[in-house]
Amino acid sequence: MKKTLSLIAALLLVHCLSAQVQDPSVTAKQGATDKVNNTTSDKVNKGLDKTEDAVKGMFKKKKDNKPTAVSDTTPATSSASGSTATAATLSTYQNYDFVPGDKILFEDHFTDDADGEFPAHWELLKGQGVLNKMAGDEAFTLTDGNYVKVAPRMQHPNYLTDPFTVEYDTYAPGGSYGLLVFLNAAGTTNDQDATVQVSEAEANFSSDAVSLTGALPASIKDENFINKWHHIAIAYKNKQVKVYVDQFRVLTIPDAHMIPAQVQFGGIASQENPMVFKNVKIAAGGDMNMIGKQFTASKIVTHGINFDIDKATIRPESMGTLNMIVQVMTSNPAIKFEVDGHTDNSGSSAHNATLSQQRADAVKQELVKLGIDQGRLTTKGFGDTKPISDNNSPEGKANNRRVEFVKM
Repeated sequence: MKKTLSLIAALLLVHCLSAQVQDPSVTAKQGATDKVNNTTSDKVNKGLDKTEDAVKGMFKKKKDNKPTAVSDTTPATSSASGSTATAATLSTYQNYDFVPGDKILFEDHFTDDADGEFPAHWELLKGQGVLNKMAGDEAFTLTDGNYVKVAPRMQHPNYLTDPFTVEYDTYAPGGSYGLLVFLNAAGTTNDQDATVQVSEAEANFSSDAVSLTGALPASIKDENFINKWHHIAIAYKNKQVKVYVDQFRVLTIPDAHMIPAQVQFGGIASQENPMVFKNVKIAAGGDMNMIGKQFTASKIVTHGINFDIDKATIRPESMGTLNMIVQVMTSNPAIKFEVDGHTDNSGSSAHNATLSQQRADAVKQELVKLGIDQGRLTTKGFGDTKPISDNNSPEGKANNRRVEFVKM
């Protein structure tokens, strides 16, 4: 009798989970099928071919933490500068090796959008989403959908290069599913060929050909993950994918068996368990591993040294680029650099000149702390006087905000 009751309870549980995840409209398109939760796509024929192993990570419900609704009373886990509140410092990122691409394709901090509105630089593909202020920062809050999907507004549908990088900050309310990053191949608009998902326990990569999972370190896992901001970075090169969570590389995919052409964000979301993210940056390039190489170029242009807004405070995720510069200078002991700071045209020219000089000085000071002789470094702030892109778009401004290392 007990075994019968247990079997009935198990069947009821499976039925409830199927009802929770299966979208009625998708069911109508699929017809009768026993495959539940086997795709995050609207493309039914493709979805039915996916194995359950390839999507295990996508539908792992989190532990029974009490859901945290996103509102202006959310615990102060970020500052107005947009930095994370996971006690991240430059020293905690000392072994970080992620270097973002050298040309910004898309960047959005939602500074041009009003609280409570849908962000102007994004498209809503499915479900619902809205901007919501959290501890002074605007964040994109996906609130309804199975699946909700949003995508950056781009001039061309297939904009990713090889290599490319994707960065964003995500907030993880207890009880929610992890945000999915959909990596779409050319010709599969509004569908995905692979997904990257970071949850409170692990990072998962799933495609038609491969499904791999990497556990998060204990310091950022489970209770240490929820109700905090985390910085996620994804690097793609020659079909290899690396996934970073905060200062840790947690997952490497040697062969993704696909070439992404575009990116979307989304997943399973609700008002009680939203998905929240901000500070999105997509960049071309990222192949800047110069360990042991002789440096012969006239300069290195970097977009990976980031600062708090309107300040000269270096953000922790900048350590990947700083470590790369240290490697270059260590491998080339005779080389000297002028560290040049550049801003976009926001604010007055005088203010930008001062800010860019302060930022260049801050970079020099950090490199000296990392072991570089200060006699090998000089600094100069150019403000907004030497743009390399227009100042009429977020990505144009992002490309103008840079640090250059000019060979002396």
